Amino acid sequence: MSTAIQEDKRKVTTHRLKEMKDRGEKISMLTAYDFSMASIIDQAGMDVILVGDSAANVMAGTVTTLPMTIEQIIYHGVSVMRAVKRALVVVDMPFGTCSGNPMKSLDAAIQIMKETGADTLKIEGGEEIIEDIKKIIGAGIPVMGHLGLMPQSINKYGTYTVRAKEKEEADKLISDALLLEEAGCYAITLEKIPAKLAGEITKKVSIPIIGIGAGPQVDGQVLVMHDMLGINNSFSPKFLRKYENLNEIITNAVKHYISDVKSKDFPNERESY
Repeated sequence: MSTAIQEDKRKVTTHRLKEMKDRGEKISMLTAYDFSMASIIDQAGMDVILVGDSAANVMAGTVTTLPMTIEQIIYHGVSVMRAVKRALVVVDMPFGTCSGNPMKSLDAAIQIMKETGADTLKIEGGEEIIEDIKKIIGAGIPVMGHLGLMPQSINKYGTYTVRAKEKEEADKLISDALLLEEAGCYAITLEKIPAKLAGEITKKVSIPIIGIGAGPQVDGQVLVMHDMLGINNSFSPKFLRKYENLNEIITNAVKHYISDVKSKDFPNERESY
């Protein structure tokens, strides 16, 4: 563990993320959806915790993130906020809650912020929803943008392949990033785009850029907790580094427990009242 993580117990804020970019300190970000895991991740020294709509995939077993409702994301957000002391907590706005109606989007944003107590929101999209984002930021709610591969638009793409490989899409991505910065976003997540393009955008904007499958030239990295811990072994994209194989560890522990129960070894006298 680095000395910085050990000594710096201050609450992470949007302002501190900007300071980290300015001094070249990389930003660590990971998802969490419940009290217990959020507590562990926060105490480990994570900078940013994302209450992602990926909960629909890893917690509820849906194929896409689209089924996530505002009530469900609020439930997960409340659970995480009860645990976190230091990290900046970002909550995803679910599919359909920010889609071109600024007043409706603002109502949804206010509801999520008030009921979860979260620090900020993350919103997928660029020019198409820029007025929604301006309205939300204008109401005092910090917004992290999200460009590149946007899982809420998967039905439009029809594939999870790398985005912005062609010049036209790359140019629009750069334009959208500049629009988000101008609108007042405090950071942007770039998902699954060429590393060179991500590095170019990182240099063009003054706000932090967090990457997932966007190479090393960005200001920070985010992964889904279930993926990096190896809980979900069916998902293995090129950008994912698995830091543990909890699927195997948990499976072995459960099998051991079953065996002990069946053999009448558990509970023994020391484990009985």
